[in-house]
Amino acid sequence: MAHDPNFSVALVTGAASGIGQELAHLLAKDQYQLILVDQNPGGLQGFAEHLQSVHHITPTLITQDLGEPGAAQKVYDEVQSQGLQVDILINDAGFGVAGPFLEADLNRNVALINTNITALTELTYLFGRDMKQRGKGRILQLASLASFQPNPNLAVYAASKAYVLSFAEALTTELKDSGVTVTALCPGATETEFFETAGAADTKEGQSEKADPKDVAKDGYEALMKGEPRVISGVKNKIMATLGNVIPDSWLAALGEKQFEKAPQE
Repeated sequence: MAHDPNFSVALVTGAASGIGQELAHLLAKDQYQLILVDQNPGGLQGFAEHLQSVHHITPTLITQDLGEPGAAQKVYDEVQSQGLQVDILINDAGFGVAGPFLEADLNRNVALINTNITALTELTYLFGRDMKQRGKGRILQLASLASFQPNPNLAVYAASKAYVLSFAEALTTELKDSGVTVTALCPGATETEFFETAGAADTKEGQSEKADPKDVAKDGYEALMKGEPRVISGVKNKIMATLGNVIPDSWLAALGEKQFEKAPQE
């Protein structure tokens, strides 16, 4: 996809790995100036060196844990201090916590909410206001197939992604005719570090066949550049999301619970 001359700078959170990294690759290929945000400084630096080698661009790196209070403001202030104007915002950063809610680490789930909801909302507000004032901008919010159903044993994560989808689609209407578009990307299980980080690698879903993050990023990137309000990545996931509109939530919850049961040992 060709570079849009009206947009120059893109900021990507969660850029050191997974879908965020693949989205950054696509932006770099199209020669956008990049601001990459992640809590992993080593991963960021290694990826920056790779982008320099492959695409001959030098991204701006911001090491920040978005689960910390005030993190979004720190990112915004750092961007402002460098005199950069963000035209494309990709809120990819996020993680899950698997297991029964009342048995999980509460602080970990609070950090999940801070990352998946609070920081995403604040970054959208801070950079979105600037975009609206300029009359141009694109925002990609990383939702999930989990946005469409309650998910026992992944309860807070699924609820956070339901928020992301609802928030993105509401903003799409609020910002119509403003020159700013908002796109929600909804992938299913993807081959990233998600399941290991969530503590769900040994579940049925964790051991299932997963989507390639390159394919998910491509779907999201194309929808973002077209200004589409929502994209569900993968044919199977499109079917599941459609069924979610007609199947009772109690059935969906039961299905989700089975997906995150421990996988049988061979």
